[in-house]
Amino acid sequence: MRQNKEISHYILFLYENYIKITYYTIHQLIMDNEDLINKLKIYEEENTKLKEQLDKYKNLHKPYYEKNKEIVNEKAKERLKKIRKEDPDKLKEINRKAYLKRKEKMKELKNNENI
Repeated sequence: MRQNKEISHYILFLYENYIKITYYTIHQLIMDNEDLINKLKIYEEENTKLKEQLDKYKNLHKPYYEKNKEIVNEKAKERLKKIRKEDPDKLKEINRKAYLKRKEKMKELKNNENI
């Protein structure tokens, strides 16, 4: 009889500890979730600020590039000539990146047409 009482007390003790551990685990998960939600809100606010800054930049500079398209293209050609003279390997690297971007865009267009 005494063994049964000891066993029942031991089981009760284990059960209470299990409940405490479970409570603390759940509490910790809730706190972690709240922290993640707060971080997400901060990142969303930062993202909206950056988007607004980008829109302002685009709106300010877009008319300049539209009006002075020829001048901008000439300057770009001059830079490429300068790079070609100074470092031909860098020019190869630039051309390779441009080729890969064009290739990727073509794949995306084909995928969009297939869908």
